[in-house]
Amino acid sequence: MAKPQKEQLIVKPSAENLAAAAKSAGRRGPPPVHLWNPPFCGDLDMEIRRDGTWFYLGTPIGRYPLVKLFASIIRRDGDAYFLVTPVEKVGIRVVDAPFVAVDADVSGMGDGQTIAFTTNVEDEVTAGPDHPIRVTRDPVTGEPSPYVLIRRNLEALIDRKTFYRLIEIGAHHEVAGESWFGLWSGGEFFPVIPSADLF
Repeated sequence: MAKPQKEQLIVKPSAENLAAAAKSAGRRGPPPVHLWNPPFCGDLDMEIRRDGTWFYLGTPIGRYPLVKLFASIIRRDGDAYFLVTPVEKVGIRVVDAPFVAVDADVSGMGDGQTIAFTTNVEDEVTAGPDHPIRVTRDPVTGEPSPYVLIRRNLEALIDRKTFYRLIEIGAHHEVAGESWFGLWSGGEFFPVIPSADLF
């Protein structure tokens, strides 16, 4: 007679389990989430709002170290966002971008200028070929939404105060035969708006 098989214990994904796994995985530096291929365990009621606030079960996550921990294991596959550990992958909602660039330090001038961004979770990147800046515009209002690439395919929305401060050091440069107003950083010019639209 065959032995009865043990019932497999199904553990629902939780923020607590993810935090523990992320803490363990990140002990030796940034977790290599791009290398992990765990099974999908469903969606978690977690959302990152446009201002960078993380919500769990409809309530803001007030513990900053916990937010930083979750931010270290976020991954984007296609248009979907996940928190990934070596053993599980859960879906979360991201309203706009997973990070917000809350400050920028500018050094140099002209095409020798560099712009170093700091995010709400203390990531630091210098805009350039590996960390491009892009700007989209609302088709109705024309309102700009500027972003900088932080890691792999994860971007930060550049907050309004930082963006307007950067616009003050913008310059005009020809791109594909057209004059654009934009920003230099890391030897690269990042177009913001056609020069003709400013007049």
